[in-house]
Amino acid sequence: MHELILHHYPTSPFAEKARLMLGFKQLSWRSVMIPPLMPKPDLTALTGGYRKTPVLQVGADIYCDTALIARRLEAEKAAPALFPEGQAFNVGLLAQWADSVLFQHAVALVFQPESMALRFAKVPPEFAKAFAADRSALFSGGTATRVPLEQARHQWPALMGLLQQQLQREQGDFLFGEPSHADFAVAHCLWFLRGTPVTSPLVDDYPEVAAWLGRVLGFGHGSLSEMSSEQAIAIASEASPAALPDEAFSDPNGFVPGQAVSIAAVDYGVDPVQGELVFAGRDELILRREDERAGTVHVHFPRLGFRIEAR
Repeated sequence: MHELILHHYPTSPFAEKARLMLGFKQLSWRSVMIPPLMPKPDLTALTGGYRKTPVLQVGADIYCDTALIARRLEAEKAAPALFPEGQAFNVGLLAQWADSVLFQHAVALVFQPESMALRFAKVPPEFAKAFAADRSALFSGGTATRVPLEQARHQWPALMGLLQQQLQREQGDFLFGEPSHADFAVAHCLWFLRGTPVTSPLVDDYPEVAAWLGRVLGFGHGSLSEMSSEQAIAIASEASPAALPDEAFSDPNGFVPGQAVSIAAVDYGVDPVQGELVFAGRDELILRREDERAGTVHVHFPRLGFRIEAR
């Protein structure tokens, strides 16, 4: 069995989602710090160019996108479940809404000038400028569009009202009664807003939501220990990818096993990853890549939110 290795940085909201899911599962994991800005040469050796944060590594298998990471953690340890029995559809839909609609509103609110001034008060001006350029590139070329700040402010009470309503209707302490992937998908957006006094009232002014968030954050991050990026690459190089899923290869657009393709996100961070398509299942896509440092790796993507193109 290979260790779980999370490539992340502290202030990434999606990384916080992954860290909380690891804590909920009470898993031990290795922490590899990556730069918040491109370039990320050590991470690229593993992913082939996927630039979103975080990335989960298990030996020579690299998992992109927190929706797929949640599935991989469920396979690692079944209980407690991120997808409770009979709730997988509802949990998945709410998580998808949170990771897209709610997150885009949170980004607009966090990136308002007053908030960013506090976030970057103690960093060199050059870093703030580089950060703005990097995030502009991140959101370039995809289907995601920035929510205007005024619109985000206008719609935020309605979004929080939906969360309050959901919490009031459930018998338990979480969005679907018991904890699930949906809780962590919503929580990372609100955790992001809690970062400065400018945006924290957007959470704290809703006591039921704030109390729920406290319960989710209370799961912590599990048991972690530091690892260097060089060590992580060496682990990938010395390992072999896991066996492919026991599911028939099926692609509605006619892609076949062994075909040279590129896979990219469709919303933002659309940098393509090139390789050999070795698996296309109902929910998951797998590319085989060769890297001079990492060796042979399998890079895993969810089907939802990603596209395949022939090379």
